Amino acid sequence: MWVDEAGFYLLPSVVRTYAPCGQTPILHAPLSRDHVAVISGVTATGRVFTHRQDTAFRGPSIVGFLRQLLRQIRGGILVLWDGAPIHRCQAVKDFLAGGAGRRLHLEPLPAYAPELNPAEGVWAYLKRVELRNRCCRDRQDLHWELGLAIRRLQRKPHVLRGCFTECGYV
Repeated sequence: MWVDEAGFYLLPSVVRTYAPCGQTPILHAPLSRDHVAVISGVTATGRVFTHRQDTAFRGPSIVGFLRQLLRQIRGGILVLWDGAPIHRCQAVKDFLAGGAGRRLHLEPLPAYAPELNPAEGVWAYLKRVELRNRCCRDRQDLHWELGLAIRRLQRKPHVLRGCFTECGYV
């Protein structure tokens, strides 16, 4: 399983679109730095596990996501992720030492190699395709739209395969 975090902001990701001649589309969005932090785990079989929260991820919330994975997946789990400090923090080490290390094995990807993580492709797809030109009023609306976008993605195995192909795994 490849794991990565991303942030989704209230400001829309604006892309070129079509409109009737002479009727330029205008997006009205609040100017805000409010965001939703998301962590996901993507498997080669096309499963996507996510957790969303209103604050940036810290060690305890990373442990919460790892606990979620252990509840939802049977057997051993190999997690491949970047070398972010929150992945190496004391809370994660304590969690593994407390018994989770029997089923959970964590491996860092090479430094500065986002092209090796298919979860990066998932974020790009969600931001550039599923949520393009989408204006959200507040964080609650963003949570809702992001949840819908993730469910749509889960029903598109060809997109997930494409993320793995782009990384050279398929």
